[in-house]
Amino acid sequence: MLCFVNHFTVIFSSKTFWYIMQRRSTEEFDCLPYVVKLLNGYMWVYYGIVKPNSILVATINGFGAVLELVYVTIFLIFAPPRTRAITATLFGVLDVVFPIGAVLVTQIFCNREMQIDVSGFLSLLFSVATYGSPLSIMKTVVSTKSVEYMPFLLSFILFINGLTWTVYAVLTNDWFIGIPNGSGFVLGTTQLVLYAIYWKPKQSKTTSDHVDDGWQHESLMLNN
Repeated sequence: MLCFVNHFTVIFSSKTFWYIMQRRSTEEFDCLPYVVKLLNGYMWVYYGIVKPNSILVATINGFGAVLELVYVTIFLIFAPPRTRAITATLFGVLDVVFPIGAVLVTQIFCNREMQIDVSGFLSLLFSVATYGSPLSIMKTVVSTKSVEYMPFLLSFILFINGLTWTVYAVLTNDWFIGIPNGSGFVLGTTQLVLYAIYWKPKQSKTTSDHVDDGWQHESLMLNN
């Protein structure tokens, strides 16, 4: 169940990148969500490796990280020159230098318990930060009294993803996993409540079907 939900949230982004490849341009899409999601995936993989009996965390997030790496590569290929330069810089700093530095520093200077704490804290920090993004969409829903820009499927997946990983965290007594995904569960629940309140039978089709509002809606504990 954890594997299915987690993989589905990452694969959902493929709609956006299929659109980018068809148009051969990233247009107004922002690279930062995908660069940060890749970093977040790295951190959860490292956490799953250094913490005993956490192979599930490492493998699931490893799959997500591979897909995010593909997405960032596509972004670099089809972005206009200025956006490509920005993306390459962010990728180099956040997805190459930072994770390598974090791994080297903790492996050289920290014992195993400290490695678990540092990698877990970094993973928690990046996940919680990304969970703040749905707040802007929820504000839009309330102000416009419309769920046009908050697809039900993504809200439902956020809810299920947060719930399943929160249950896993409780069962394993792992609050590095529990805190961010508990937040995701609460936000997912709130989005479903808003959907029930503001959903209308006839919705405008102005929202492009190919855009997945990934940064606003996807759980980044990817990976988890």
